[in-house]
Amino acid sequence: MMDEYRRGWALRYLREAKAELKAARKVPYMSSSLVLESIRKARNAIYYSLGEPAFIEILLREEAENSDSSNDSVLRFLVELESAVQQLGHLEEFNNDTIMTQADNLVHIATDIVETFTGEKIE
Repeated sequence: MMDEYRRGWALRYLREAKAELKAARKVPYMSSSLVLESIRKARNAIYYSLGEPAFIEILLREEAENSDSSNDSVLRFLVELESAVQQLGHLEEFNNDTIMTQADNLVHIATDIVETFTGEKIE
């Protein structure tokens, strides 16, 4: 069961992720920073849907340091997501079309996760 606080933040971050992605399509010269923000906000929406983000980040850091990979597919997904966000944040140049497609996919996945945990259909 998700409390109202986390539910509100998950929905807010998801709305903002979608808005950043939409803005990135309209303002090409700012698209790289907008897409990166969209990805980060989609990640945050997922974290708030699953629990307390600070605890999830600690868990993911410990899992990333662990040499034995977990059999938990959700945990592996979250570790890979965090790794991708970190890598994208350090890129100096990237292909906007490729990153835009990846951001679209991540926002779609985040939407599915948030809808599942909130029980609310999101436009």
